[in-house]
Amino acid sequence: MSSIGKLVKQAARMQQQMEQIQAQLAVRTVEGASGGGAVKVVAKCDGSIASVKINPQAVNPADVQLLEDMIATAVNSALAEAKRISSEEMAKATQGFSLPGMM
Repeated sequence: MSSIGKLVKQAARMQQQMEQIQAQLAVRTVEGASGGGAVKVVAKCDGSIASVKINPQAVNPADVQLLEDMIATAVNSALAEAKRISSEEMAKATQGFSLPGMM
């Protein structure tokens, strides 16, 4: 088989693996929290937010800014973890794949 044929087969196999990984990441979840757990955010590893939970004791009408900051921190924490997991899983699919003439 020609090297082009091998490359095409390898690329097709990698694409199939990546599609499977993306489907798995769409249902895999991670949690980010802030304020000692007063705000918890569950994110899916596809980058979407699944839920936000706020402890009622964290709601202080006099300090909305603090609650907003805790939500932002929890969301960013969950999304960072989701991105880390997604990158690791995608790296597994592309491991060993090299294009001729690249690096």
